Amino acid sequence: MKTDKFPFSLAMLKKYMPENNKLYEFLLSYKKVIFNLFIFSGIMSFLSIVPALYMFQIYDSVLMSRNVNTLLMLTLIVVFMYVLFGFLEWSRSRILIALSNDIDRKLKDKVFHAVLNRIILLGSNSPSQAFGDLTTLRQFLSGTGLFAFLDLPWTPIYMIVIFIIHPLLGVFSIISALILLGLALLNEGSTRKPLRESNKHYQSANSFLQANLRNTEVIEAMGMHGSIKSHWLEKYNPVLKLQEQASKRASVLQSCIRASRIAFQSLMLGTGAYLAIDNIITPGEMIMASILMGKALSPVDVAVSTWKNFVNARESYDRLSEVLSSYEENLPSVSLPPPKGSLSVENIMVKAPNSNTAILKGVNFSAAPGELIAIIGPTAAGKSTLAKTTVGIWRPFAGTVRLDGAELSQYDKEDLGKYLGYLPQDIELFDGTIAENIARFGKIESEKVIRAAQIAGIHDFILRLPEGYDMPIGEAGNYLSGGQRQRIALARALYGDPPLILLDEPNSNLDEQGEAALLSALSIMKKLQKTVIVVSHRTNILRIMDKILLMANGTVVAFGPKEEVLRKISAQKPPQRAQQSISK
Repeated sequence: MKTDKFPFSLAMLKKYMPENNKLYEFLLSYKKVIFNLFIFSGIMSFLSIVPALYMFQIYDSVLMSRNVNTLLMLTLIVVFMYVLFGFLEWSRSRILIALSNDIDRKLKDKVFHAVLNRIILLGSNSPSQAFGDLTTLRQFLSGTGLFAFLDLPWTPIYMIVIFIIHPLLGVFSIISALILLGLALLNEGSTRKPLRESNKHYQSANSFLQANLRNTEVIEAMGMHGSIKSHWLEKYNPVLKLQEQASKRASVLQSCIRASRIAFQSLMLGTGAYLAIDNIITPGEMIMASILMGKALSPVDVAVSTWKNFVNARESYDRLSEVLSSYEENLPSVSLPPPKGSLSVENIMVKAPNSNTAILKGVNFSAAPGELIAIIGPTAAGKSTLAKTTVGIWRPFAGTVRLDGAELSQYDKEDLGKYLGYLPQDIELFDGTIAENIARFGKIESEKVIRAAQIAGIHDFILRLPEGYDMPIGEAGNYLSGGQRQRIALARALYGDPPLILLDEPNSNLDEQGEAALLSALSIMKKLQKTVIVVSHRTNILRIMDKILLMANGTVVAFGPKEEVLRKISAQKPPQRAQQSISK
């Protein structure tokens, strides 16, 4: 989508108005409001001629006739016009503020879901950038910079009036406007590249810092402060240099533009005086032409002074368009009934985000309500990838995952989440209370929260805490131990009695007591006719499983009843190696 053309060129119009640009289509829904703002600007531009007309009448009528009544009437008319102008200015500002707030209110939901989708599908790790871009775009739409762009198309009105006064003055005003426009083009061309490169370096530095500050304990314990800071500065220092380079260029050109504007307005006065000396125009027309010249060039001056804001808004628009382009809203027209838990994985092939290498290759298996299925295999066999695909986090590029016969995409995403219980390998809890985390940050239904905690075997532990279920657990649950976080995450997965439950390494941080509670929870889920799939390296969990799915290199090596698969493993390898294969 990148282009090196000036933003007001036809290339810009093609760039910012493509057929499949979701952000443009969204903004286009406000075309009536923008049209009304354009009309407001036109009326205000017409009213801006009033001061010039007032000066013209003062010099050529009032001073010549010395008629006080004429002066009084003109003054009353002008005051009324000023009041009207102020009202329109206030109304336009209010409309812009309401417009930007409405855009933010409606667009932030789309951005939120698009960012989550982008993190899952593309591995993006800087979600704050998208929301920062949304804020930048909203602030630009409600700021003074947009006023200049709304007023700029009406500049020809001033030029026409100047031409009516005298063609020489009209030609001079056009030449002046073209010179200022050329300087503005030069300013854009000289600052675009360094500002764009600066922004890229800033994003890279910011992403690096955010990713590494998550490992503060390692940095502190192993004295890595200097090394991390050095690597960060390597990425951040170019930001300052490029911004300084752009600022220096912009300051020179912006100074030239402002000085030229003042000079042109004075030269217009001088040219008008020359014509007035020869009685070609009157002194009032001379003053009027000078004032109109200032009005005509003012939008250019304001646009240049707010150019940095415009560039930032343009870059934010580009990034938001890219974020939204990769997101398709899943809005099924028919709400499917709650599933019973029959799972069918049909010949799926899956790639990791930002990769063309297939991790899963033609995986097939099925699970029925009341079955406990263990997924085992060596490291990098594709077990966690299969788990993520089964619950709809990753999407297969071939094959399908069906729940009660329907593809996961046929379910409303919010509804599907209620039917699934998922415990990821990397435990992630949220900054809130224990009850809020178990209830998935939805409406806290006490009976369901307590029931999930009891099944997970952590209810008694929670009751011994000072604040019980209302205890805050801190960011990422850092007030809890690894085993406690894992058991609360297990309760979260069981909350609401979902028919399909998938647990990825649910016993990796558990002690003997925690593992016993896990086995008890699995037995309860089986009695409740839940479909439970467990990814595990520990062999003791196999004794309560009904079936085993053995994976290697992204494919299914064996799948079937537990005893049958274990016999197959034992037959293919010596007993000791077979045991190691399961426990890896």
